[in-house]
Amino acid sequence: MIEVLFIPPAATVQDLGRDGYWSQGLGRAGVMDALSHGVANMLLGNDGDAATLEIPLTPARFRFRQAGAFALAGAACGATLAGRPLPRVWAGMADAGDVLELGPTTSGARSYLALPGGIDVPAVLGSRSTQLREGFGGLEGRVLAAGDVLRAASETLPLPPVGLSLTMPALRAAGAAEIELRALPSAEHGDFAPASREAFWTTPYTVSQQSNRQGNRLEGETLAYEASGELRSHGIAPGIVQVPGGGQPIIQLADSATMGGYPKIAAVIEPDLWRIAQARPGDRLRFRQVTLAEAALAARTQQEWLAGIRTQLEGFLTRQRGWL
Repeated sequence: MIEVLFIPPAATVQDLGRDGYWSQGLGRAGVMDALSHGVANMLLGNDGDAATLEIPLTPARFRFRQAGAFALAGAACGATLAGRPLPRVWAGMADAGDVLELGPTTSGARSYLALPGGIDVPAVLGSRSTQLREGFGGLEGRVLAAGDVLRAASETLPLPPVGLSLTMPALRAAGAAEIELRALPSAEHGDFAPASREAFWTTPYTVSQQSNRQGNRLEGETLAYEASGELRSHGIAPGIVQVPGGGQPIIQLADSATMGGYPKIAAVIEPDLWRIAQARPGDRLRFRQVTLAEAALAARTQQEWLAGIRTQLEGFLTRQRGWL
């Protein structure tokens, strides 16, 4: 059980999202960075869909009302527990009264806090994710605030005094100034001017301050759509890159609408959605066109990496239970 002492205004309880309601106009919600969310849960032996706390652009502060385990993953924020520095990705034990502090974010944009068994909130329509626009799920359908108390869904499994830590994939390639996003051409790609298609794939875009869980607005080369007439509204999903009339792209994210009429120039592949989630306003992105086969290989490579981590952690946690 932990008490929120201070938290940014957009922190919410999320899991992997609410599937199966697209046709009824209800989006998925869910975590922005499924990779960090999944690793935080794995460190505690939780199911991958257990609810975590998604914290955008710290600082934040929590007090443990009783001793227990927790895990952190995601953005670099100089986290400390009772004044002791913690690794960026870490799981360990806290004593009753300990204060967990997440300092200002220095790299990345979102941190994930996991508790044993997940954060204990009611499931609504099969998910514990906060649906902010509709006002349900998570903790009373709202963002968290000072004074809120989060409870673990299961009992704590003791962890070693030094805790457990992992190294995550890098947000940027070594020495790169930009975050690379692999993407596939989307439905209206061929209807953009040739010069615009070239610009989209070869020039960087900057994440705008007007970005949130619904989408990242980008600033860069203006893209010209050449097809005549208006498009009918059509289904969209996280990762779709739409281009409104002003010519500046928007990447649809976890809280995207289910339908939209702006032309689609590309779709960021699922294994790279976590990179968008960790991009901060002012960060520069660069799109790289890939084939369906390359996208499938990227998904398989990421799943194999996660499976290897899961096997190692499950072996350790099984031995830990045997020692108790």
